[in-house]
Amino acid sequence: MLKTTQKPPQENVLEEPEETPSLTAIDWYNKGVDEIEARNYQGAIAAFSESIKLDPTDADAYYNRGYSYLVLEKFEESIEDYDQAIELKSDFAYAYGNRCYAYYQLKNHEQAITDCSKAIELESKYGDFYIYRGNAKDDLEMHEAAILDYNQAIIISPNNPKAYYNRALAYNRLGKSLQAVEDYSKAIQFNTNFADAYHNRGVTRFKLEEKEKAIADLRKAAQLFRQQGNTDHAEKFLNTIKQLEKGEI
Repeated sequence: MLKTTQKPPQENVLEEPEETPSLTAIDWYNKGVDEIEARNYQGAIAAFSESIKLDPTDADAYYNRGYSYLVLEKFEESIEDYDQAIELKSDFAYAYGNRCYAYYQLKNHEQAITDCSKAIELESKYGDFYIYRGNAKDDLEMHEAAILDYNQAIIISPNNPKAYYNRALAYNRLGKSLQAVEDYSKAIQFNTNFADAYHNRGVTRFKLEEKEKAIADLRKAAQLFRQQGNTDHAEKFLNTIKQLEKGEI
């Protein structure tokens, strides 16, 4: 998901204004960008809304408000803003890409694929568009097609752990455990705190009858989940390890 940067402020033609001028649309827009940088997304939404009131033709303001809604998981609202951004700027690749992500989160996989395909048509060198489209295809059990998208994402961004992780999931679903382990390992190489990758590699290694390696991966996953505040997952995996060590699984 991408957000845009600040815009240059409007020049004040008055050398000595008699009173403090009202904020312009650009002022509100830049305030919204500042709020995004501070991770105050509600504040960002309020600022972009003021900007839009003053300039309802600014596609970037709708885009960034949509981004803020997206981060807050208000997917319907984000889609409405991306709709408006695209209406104002029909070649807005990142608006299509983020709307694809929102549709995916709402499990509207077909529309997600359509939007990501348009985003890729407009901007073919942004790897996450391929990941989003691959995820939608994978959920529709189009695993081979999903892998092709992940392959392209890796060509564009060979150090992107998400691309390797998602391709590993697709390989798992095709029963290709060795390829899955290799991709989980790549994901971990580029993100050493990737708890889900350790967990899934451990599960896959257990299927390959690599019990000790599986236990080591699950133990590492539990450690990382605990560090990240997800104690439920940590306890679940520790219990699984105990069962493995006792031969109960």
